[in-house]
Amino acid sequence: MAGDGVKEMMAALKKMGARYVRFELPDLHGTSRTKVIPVGKAESYARKGLNFYGGTIGLDTASNVIGGTGVNEEVSYRDQMLFPDPDTLRVVPWLEDTAKVICDAYWEPGVPVGGTPRTVLASVLKKADKLGYDVMMGHEFEFYLLDPETRQPLFGGTHIFNAVRNQYVPFLDVLLDVLEEAGIDIITHNCEYSPSQFEINFGPGIGLAGADKAFTFKNAVKELAHRSGYLATFMTKPASDMAGCGCHVHVSLIDRKTGKNAFYTKGAKGGMNPLIRRFSNGLLTHAKAMQAVINPTPNCYHRLKPHTFAPSNISWGVEDRTAMVRIKDAGQDNCHIEMRAASGLSNPYLSIAGVVAAGLLGLEEKSDLPTPSEGPSEEDPKHEKLAGSLEESLAALKKDKAMREMLGEDFVKVFTAVKEAELARFRSHVTDWERNEYLELY
Repeated sequence: MAGDGVKEMMAALKKMGARYVRFELPDLHGTSRTKVIPVGKAESYARKGLNFYGGTIGLDTASNVIGGTGVNEEVSYRDQMLFPDPDTLRVVPWLEDTAKVICDAYWEPGVPVGGTPRTVLASVLKKADKLGYDVMMGHEFEFYLLDPETRQPLFGGTHIFNAVRNQYVPFLDVLLDVLEEAGIDIITHNCEYSPSQFEINFGPGIGLAGADKAFTFKNAVKELAHRSGYLATFMTKPASDMAGCGCHVHVSLIDRKTGKNAFYTKGAKGGMNPLIRRFSNGLLTHAKAMQAVINPTPNCYHRLKPHTFAPSNISWGVEDRTAMVRIKDAGQDNCHIEMRAASGLSNPYLSIAGVVAAGLLGLEEKSDLPTPSEGPSEEDPKHEKLAGSLEESLAALKKDKAMREMLGEDFVKVFTAVKEAELARFRSHVTDWERNEYLELY
């Protein structure tokens, strides 16, 4: 890291009155992997790097060490070095005298650990930059707030937007305040469709800062809930009779010369210029490969069904809530794409990286959008179905050479190895459904 950056970070920590600083690494699953550093030691680590187990991104969801990822036995389980990004320094308002900073991982100075999600996104954003665009993004997450002992909802019923449920427990009021203090610019908060399900929306961001904010939001919600005696979960489908948790990924391209929305051209036919049409078609063309990173667990695929306000096929439409690609505010200067297929548990760095990668490929391929459905897209049999399983989406990612190149082979190697190991454990597990269905009958 440049010396000036370290100096500025240390000055900011002094101004905050921080005694401790968290060095945070976003892992493959979007979880914050952290070491807590006394502020007196922070400058040395910021300059030389903080040693951290190099295979951290090669751990599965149970933190098992997975072989074949390129970051474990292949490098003798060596350390990586974390270098903080000073732009991400924030106070941790729920802890006394503590700050946090998001880090990038290197095997050694100048040699990044290629498969880390923040590095993957940075690489994709550089490709957009070469074309003259910044990427504006927003993440809309749904989550459940549950009793940690019973893992059941705090209330029943399906009263979406109900004022009593919106503020059902005092923790929700505190949560909004603390998120604001942590730099999350809240736009709206409400209960969602399913009992004890919520959605808190925050403002968009440009480039890495947008994904950093989403990463901070998710981990803050989970930590704050835990500290207040609740379980917050972004798991896609916690139970068969509970609504799924999605993440709607919003994206637009900003012309770096003008600073204006490149998806908007006054008077464009149907309110959609060629750029937004081609970008959207890239999402359709590479949808199944993209699904692997936006729906990274077997559980995610329970959500993608008709009549659930989640997409079930590869489709697009203007303001069509059933389509995978929903065009928002067509014909207006804030027109943008809402990609509705991502899971609430998806890693925010990888979900936007997947969307931007597919969209940029659409610009290269220069193919126009197909004709949209006249009614809800989910009712139209002409559309190909989305991948129905993680196995199918992983296979699609392996076959999609262009997407692999966009995301980077280092990432694809570690990601597919970890996910295939998780799938092997998943397939070997005997479920309650099997016991209930077969034990007495046979």
